[in-house]
Amino acid sequence: MPIYEYIAVNTEEGCRVCSRGFELRRPVDRPALEKCPLCRRPVKKVISRVNTPKIAKPLSVSDAKSAGFTVLQRRDQGVYEKL
Repeated sequence: MPIYEYIAVNTEEGCRVCSRGFELRRPVDRPALEKCPLCRRPVKKVISRVNTPKIAKPLSVSDAKSAGFTVLQRRDQGVYEKL
């Protein structure tokens, strides 16, 4: 389930939870929240940053093995050998 962030439309009128913003895990097929679950004031969904991997280069064979991956090398048509 993805995590969605919400904040009060008017931060001065919201409760202590929605005026600072809160995160909520909700299924993708459910509609976005329109009211704070505590004070029932209007809230809006906040666009947050996307988490991307920090690795910019491909892993070497030794790095892949130490990370727990199985490394295979193609030897023939449809034949692979474990390194």
